[in-house]
Amino acid sequence: MDLSLTPELEEFRDEVRTWLEEHLVGEFAEHRGVGTSSDDVAWDVRLAWDRELAAGGWLCMGWPEEYGGRGASIDQQLVFELEYARANPPYKATAAGQDLLGPTLLAFGSEEQKRRFLPRISAAEEFWGQGFSEPGAGSDLAAVRTKARLEDGEWVIDGQKIWMSVGARAHWMYVLARTDPDAPRHQGLSMLLVPVDQPGVDVRPIRNIEGGADFCEVFFEGARTAEDMVVGGVNNGWKVAMGALGTERGTTLLAEHLRVQREIDLAISAARSTGASRSAVMRAELASSWSAAKIMEWNGRRLIAAIKGASGGDAATQASISKVFASERHQRIGEVAIRAMGPAAEVVGPDYELNPLQAMYLHARAESIYGGTTQIQLNVLAERALGLPREPRRR
Repeated sequence: MDLSLTPELEEFRDEVRTWLEEHLVGEFAEHRGVGTSSDDVAWDVRLAWDRELAAGGWLCMGWPEEYGGRGASIDQQLVFELEYARANPPYKATAAGQDLLGPTLLAFGSEEQKRRFLPRISAAEEFWGQGFSEPGAGSDLAAVRTKARLEDGEWVIDGQKIWMSVGARAHWMYVLARTDPDAPRHQGLSMLLVPVDQPGVDVRPIRNIEGGADFCEVFFEGARTAEDMVVGGVNNGWKVAMGALGTERGTTLLAEHLRVQREIDLAISAARSTGASRSAVMRAELASSWSAAKIMEWNGRRLIAAIKGASGGDAATQASISKVFASERHQRIGEVAIRAMGPAAEVVGPDYELNPLQAMYLHARAESIYGGTTQIQLNVLAERALGLPREPRRR
């Protein structure tokens, strides 16, 4: 993919750089790079940063203006994400609504749902949790057992969800529930929008390996939501859920290699400091890590080209390729970084304070699970890209 900029895009890039230089100051600058999708550290600062972005019109840029976006082109979004990643700001606190639910509502939601929810998401005023996974339905979402039934013009929901990011702070949850218990596994599911502040919703935080409590499990016992809070139609939840999980984030993925490159630079500094760099094996591993970051960049470029229709490739296939490579290699990069730190890698600060390399290593352990497990992604590539026989499935 050609990343050369037109004069118009160069002007837009300069606008982005200027805004970031003027606004990424004070406590925002002090918290550069802080936080991850499963870490609630510095939440208030990150939320304030999101609202600073919203005030500048930089959240949800690709959404139509009537829903709080600015109708930005893919190229403009790409330029922004690259400049944003280079600036290394705090991790967004409200990414769940912006990156997953928002695009899903744009694709499947009613006009009333779009106007009700999207402007509040783009203004960082309302937070969302994703209620898909269950103790017996992680990668196999067709096994969802949470049930919903219509009663007096409302959906009544009973069941349990787990691994919900930002769930403890969510105002609303989008919940995959079985609305027709007699239908086949992939049918009879609906995606419901459920308010959290009600007696039938019990949210319980889960402390994760990074020390954060941003994950949670949720129990629904007679929880209620209005009859029209169904996205994409009753019993059409499988299609909607697959659309949510398949949301294209190519502009964001392309910028990820910059974050990984910073981590590799930290690992190189650690290896020099501890003397680990005197080992030829360590030098080879660091060189391999650097090369992996470069491959992540090129995979991101291929994905963008597929999304724009410039390569003739399939965007979903390229997204799976990018996901498998990035998650597996990022875990190996984390292992190299820990070895580069030497014995210091086993020591944490007060209150379980982690340095960036320790946090990266621990966070990367989950990357081959969330967002589509490596095993599922390999099945997708084998069947859809290579045309291999389908794996036997239960009906």
